[in-house]
Amino acid sequence: MVSACSWNSDSLWPSLSDSGASGNNERAAAAAANEQTPASPAQPVFSPGDLLNNAPAAASPPLLGNTNFVPTGPAPGMPTGTVVGQRVAQLRAELQALDGRVGNNNTRLQQLRAMTAANAQRYHGTVAAITARLQLGTTPGNPIVVNQWNAAQADLDRLSSDIGAMNALSAAVAENAGTAEFLLESARATFGLSGAIDEDHRQLEILEDEINRSLVLIQRLLSELTEDIDRQTAYVANERSRLTTLSSAISSGELYGEALSSRMAPLGVSGGRRGAPSAAAGPGGGRPLVVIRFDRPDVAYERPLYNALSRALESNPNAYFDIVAVAPTGGSPSEVRRAQTQSRRNAEAVMSTVAEMGLPANRLRLSSTTSASVASSEIHVYVR
Repeated sequence: MVSACSWNSDSLWPSLSDSGASGNNERAAAAAANEQTPASPAQPVFSPGDLLNNAPAAASPPLLGNTNFVPTGPAPGMPTGTVVGQRVAQLRAELQALDGRVGNNNTRLQQLRAMTAANAQRYHGTVAAITARLQLGTTPGNPIVVNQWNAAQADLDRLSSDIGAMNALSAAVAENAGTAEFLLESARATFGLSGAIDEDHRQLEILEDEINRSLVLIQRLLSELTEDIDRQTAYVANERSRLTTLSSAISSGELYGEALSSRMAPLGVSGGRRGAPSAAAGPGGGRPLVVIRFDRPDVAYERPLYNALSRALESNPNAYFDIVAVAPTGGSPSEVRRAQTQSRRNAEAVMSTVAEMGLPANRLRLSSTTSASVASSEIHVYVR
């Protein structure tokens, strides 16, 4: 690890490049000193506890509404024998049918709430089991953890299905609201019909109040249901990002931390960038944040890379990153071409790893170059 990665001392990290036994002793002494003295903001120090503190545990699901929307139904009325009285009786029957549909909607809503709560509880239990196993350490790609991740993904899909059912219920409730508004207008128009007696108008006034009460109940149901849908939709989107981060952690057998997207500022918000990002950095355009040297097989760069990107986003939530493949120029033309191809593949692997850590593609840019100062393929990560 030490021979594979290094960081820019003027950016966020002290250099970790290998410089012989004396360099190792100096770094060991510096590490011991850092354990005794708090690190300055310019040179943060990581402790083993960061692995647990930054664990991507699933966020608590948003609370669903708890109102029980039960319509009371219209009061019975006495027939008057007039044309207006018959119209009042017809409107009352339509309101009773509407209240029955609202009652069915309320029953469906309570069922969906119970189902969503059960699915969320099962999802959180599965994610907790994955996180605990990764915190304790496990083998890369452990099939048991992979099966748990698949189960968590299925649970999250069920939560998405619950949102779809809520959307369908919301459409039905909105239709009922339209029916209630139509009934209210019809009741008010009935006051203008001729041939009514005082009892007709008395019953019509009562019916108008009952329709108003049902309409308010439906509107409250629709409002609370819409809020539930919005909160659940945002929650599921965030958890999909967390599962992506967990997938990368399972592949490496260790837990990185929360998704890098959680440390980002939205574009155009709180000083975020509104226009195009600056031009790509290069070996001659500034010091890299991270240098990964592929001078041996199976370079374990993931944890240091995550820490570097995480700290960079903490310092600047609007940061963009350039991933530059640097290939050596020594050797024959065919060897140089092979080195360039391998360097490009390494850069694509690093970019894929960063994406799995939760950093979106619009914050990353990939490029390649050559340098006579490198002896093996290197990947430089720059902050923009």
